[in-house]
Amino acid sequence: MLTGQCFCGAIRYETGERIRNQTLCHCTICRRTSGAPAVAWFTVATEDFRYTAGEPASLRSSSHGTRTFCPRCGTQLTFTDDASPGEIDVTTGSLDAPDRALPQSHIFVADALRWPNDLPRYQQSRSGS
Repeated sequence: MLTGQCFCGAIRYETGERIRNQTLCHCTICRRTSGAPAVAWFTVATEDFRYTAGEPASLRSSSHGTRTFCPRCGTQLTFTDDASPGEIDVTTGSLDAPDRALPQSHIFVADALRWPNDLPRYQQSRSGS
């Protein structure tokens, strides 16, 4: 069983461990709805996913897709595509243990930001605190 939640904890979910399509999406819609340069997702069967606390809000983000998010803190939680009934994509970053769903691919790389990958790296903040 995989479990996860939004930032504030108002929405919790659980899903089976039969995951697939672990990916890092670079599409412009993912970027705009998350405020991040890319979003990590994984797919499960809809029947293997359930909310255990709270009720998410939803947004029709395109002609074929709907996203859910916490109405309190805004954390994006899921994506469903009309073309793929019976499955739901879940944001990897909302998992309690995101290392259990490591991305296996990149998608929409034509939309990826071309930021440098050789920037300085810090264990915590730049100030060290």
